[in-house]
Amino acid sequence: MSFMLWMSLLLICVLGAMSPGPSLAVVLRQTVSNGRGHGILAGCAHALGVGLWAAMTVWGLGVLVNEYHLLYQVITWLGAAYLIWLGINALRFAAAPELEADARTKETLWQAARSGALISLLNPKLAVFFTALFSQFVTAGQTLSDQMILVLTATLVDGAWYSLVAILFSQPRLLIWLRRHLKRVEQLTGVVLIGLALRVAMP
Repeated sequence: MSFMLWMSLLLICVLGAMSPGPSLAVVLRQTVSNGRGHGILAGCAHALGVGLWAAMTVWGLGVLVNEYHLLYQVITWLGAAYLIWLGINALRFAAAPELEADARTKETLWQAARSGALISLLNPKLAVFFTALFSQFVTAGQTLSDQMILVLTATLVDGAWYSLVAILFSQPRLLIWLRRHLKRVEQLTGVVLIGLALRVAMP
């Protein structure tokens, strides 16, 4: 793969990772509620899910999902249900009168990683995205090394972006302000996640 072709791939992956959505909401919630480490871990786990979708797409899963609409729809509904569950949990935390950032029970690192991974694994639109993206870069007789470059670029870009988000939003002054307004952050997160779930579930 030429350097210029890889740069084009890199730019598209960066723009795709930066687009706002449920993944951003999950990483931000983990960062604000549980700390920088949880946010970074959620972002890295999300990247592994993205990498899995990218790898499966390179080897034909994207075509499978596009051809079998029912399969795509079932995975979409599962993803929407997971978003609703996350949103309800956020609203439930926000409704607790004693809610404080330092007093509430923090999630474990495993829970943070699970939330990041599931938000990407239960998003079949990633398969469609990578099918459209990789159709510009996958060629007949392409070497395994070039295919690995495609997958690793998508994975590393996603992980780097969400790790950067967690680092930026865990800066002391910003984090103190966010935790001071934790109820509103949880309310906004809950509404956004449920809204995204309804949008995902709509045909």
